[in-house]
This record gives sequence, C-alpha cells and structure tokens, in this order.
Amino acid sequence: MVKKDIQMPTRKELFTYYERLGGEQAVRELVERFYDLMDLEPQFKELRQTHGDSLDSARLKLFLFLSGWLGGPDLYVEQFGHPRLRARHLPFSIGIIERDQWLACMAQALEDCGTEEELKDRLLTAFFGVADWMRNRDD
Repeated sequence: MVKKDIQMPTRKELFTYYERLGGEQAVRELVERFYDLMDLEPQFKELRQTHGDSLDSARLKLFLFLSGWLGGPDLYVEQFGHPRLRARHLPFSIGIIERDQWLACMAQALEDCGTEEELKDRLLTAFFGVADWMRNRDD
C-alpha cells in the first residue's frame, strides 16, 4: 500500500552539502578562506592563539574532516581513523569566546565563498552544535 501524503524529496534535497557547496575544490577554498581570516583578522585573535605557529596541519585536517562530514569522501577517516573530535580537541582551551570566534570566522568564510543563504544557515546551525560540544571551559 502506497501512502499518498508522502512527498518525494526535491532534487536539491538529494544532493549532499558537499555537492551543494561545489565538491572538493569548494571545500578546499572554504577551509583556506577560514584559516586566512583566522590568521589575519584581529577579531579572531583568541581563536588563532589556540593553534600553533603554523596552520598547515589544521588546514589539511579540517579539509579532510569536512569532506566526509559534509557527505563527500571520508578522507579524514581513511587517513587518521575515527575523528574523535572532542578527544582530539581536549588539549586546547576552548571556551565561549573561542567557540563564537570559530563560528564567526566560518560564517565569514562561507559568505566570502558565495555560499547560498539557505545552505549557509543550515551549515552554521550544524557547526554551532559541534563547536559548542568542543568547549572544555565554562567561560
């Protein structure tokens, strides 16, 4: 028996966020813009201080992670195994300031990369959940 009230997903809903962003090149550009902003803009100072002198490793790992997290190839898992995000971030002091700066930096990177508004909103909502979960300080 077929229910008549079930709606088929739209073509847009069938694409992953990875595909909607534009695939590998777009994810690379997003990650590059994110870390360029973090490195250059004074409003992300506390966030930048949680990273070492070089952002090269962070750039690579975020690209690999986002590829799979957004629905593309699971590159991070292939190279490093399960992300264990919270455990891998415990050595870093992450509070509300760092969370909010991470989200603001990502929002600006998404904007600068021309991400469509609805997709940007969905991603930022999802990113907030992950970023808030990374906090290991109450302030």
